[in-house]
Amino acid sequence: MTEHVAIAPHIPVMLPEVLEALRPLDGRTIVDGTFGAGGYTRALLAEGARVIAIDRDPDAIAAGRTLELEAGGSLRLVHAPFSKLDDYAEGADGVVLDIGVSSMQIDQAERGFSFRADGPLDMRMGQSGTTAADVINRFKASDLTRIFGFLGEERQAGRIGRMIEKRAAERPFERTRDLAEAIEALVGRNPKIKIHPATRAFQALRIFVNDELGQLAAALFAAERTLKPGGRLAVVTFHSLEDRIVKRFLADRSGTTGGSRHMPEVTVQRATFEKPAKARPASEAEAERNPRSRSAKLRVATRTDEPPRTADASIFGFPKLPDIQQPGER
Repeated sequence: MTEHVAIAPHIPVMLPEVLEALRPLDGRTIVDGTFGAGGYTRALLAEGARVIAIDRDPDAIAAGRTLELEAGGSLRLVHAPFSKLDDYAEGADGVVLDIGVSSMQIDQAERGFSFRADGPLDMRMGQSGTTAADVINRFKASDLTRIFGFLGEERQAGRIGRMIEKRAAERPFERTRDLAEAIEALVGRNPKIKIHPATRAFQALRIFVNDELGQLAAALFAAERTLKPGGRLAVVTFHSLEDRIVKRFLADRSGTTGGSRHMPEVTVQRATFEKPAKARPASEAEAERNPRSRSAKLRVATRTDEPPRTADASIFGFPKLPDIQQPGER
């Protein structure tokens, strides 16, 4: 979830580790839930896998059509959110998810994901629905504070939220650079901190606009439903919030819950995933070569033969955030 310093060719993060986790691949069906620029999918196809690749960004799907034709039936592209992956794959041998915004999206100024280059305050991965500008210009300061505080872990969330509410009432925010400069003018720059003072607020807006944490939680439940016994789940995250969700899901699903000698009538839910190994970071060599990988973590787990459990998002402990469809009145 980090900002790119400069526009660079897309490099799939932790690709060797992901391939190792999903092997053997020849003849297997793998769901690439985050197709993006197609880095994982190309490598999976090269190893003989059949791939169902999913992305909610219509631009990503359109750009991948040539690869789909070249794959000769081994690749199926699906325009959909990865939270719905089990609608398009049944009995998969593997699911891989590379969470967060893609470099392809960040590098397009007109998509409004970054303030490195000025663009409209958009940030919509699926290119429909509520924009970042809608959130900034319509939500109350208290709502913005919750968004920036939880999703961006921004210490100045309250000050930024109040500033935005006041400024937007006089002149709405429309461009990324305008918002970034307003935040910088408010909180200033700390020479000891390399990241721009607006980085966390922008991250929070993007996550909120796209319901990224809710989508990730739903995708994990969908992967549980679609993986066959022995199938592997591989998830690459870039932020502590994302990694915490994956960690909590696997901890919940790799344990046995319910029932006891005191309450035998309670249904026992057995582990749907084997106990996973600890998360792996990117190698030092990759982190040096590809800055995006520096915060990356890979978690891998193997599906058992137990039936999937009920999808209950309460295991993640999400706080209550504003309703994106019904913002509070200013």
